[in-house]
Amino acid sequence: MNSNNNQSVQLSNEAREQVLQAVNIASGKWKAAFNRGDYVDCAAQYEVDAVMNAMPFGQFKGREAIQAFWQQLLEDGFTDVDYVEPSIEVLDENSAVLKSGWKMNKAAGVITNELWVMQSDGTAKLREDDFEAQ
Repeated sequence: MNSNNNQSVQLSNEAREQVLQAVNIASGKWKAAFNRGDYVDCAAQYEVDAVMNAMPFGQFKGREAIQAFWQQLLEDGFTDVDYVEPSIEVLDENSAVLKSGWKMNKAAGVITNELWVMQSDGTAKLREDDFEAQ
């Protein structure tokens, strides 16, 4: 019996660091874009076919629909987003999940699943974004 079955879940420190770095950069870009009111750059951090579940607002499929959501939120005067005790779990050499509390000037809540996926250019983009306002 071969006891070497855990090879597939082993990830080199270098691969883990590459994913972590890409996610931290992309997440930082998203927050900076939101805080300067740039909904186009906010949406640019998502894959074209991304899905966002924003409770209690609903589900938004695709970058265009996601952009419209952020545009409306910014136009409604929401700003100053900050993540509270974020954690990033690297799943494999191509993806990681970010979870965090969040707060902004007029709302707060929790991010239950930001699935960041590595792109061919070495950056990370959001494929799934699940959060709720509480």
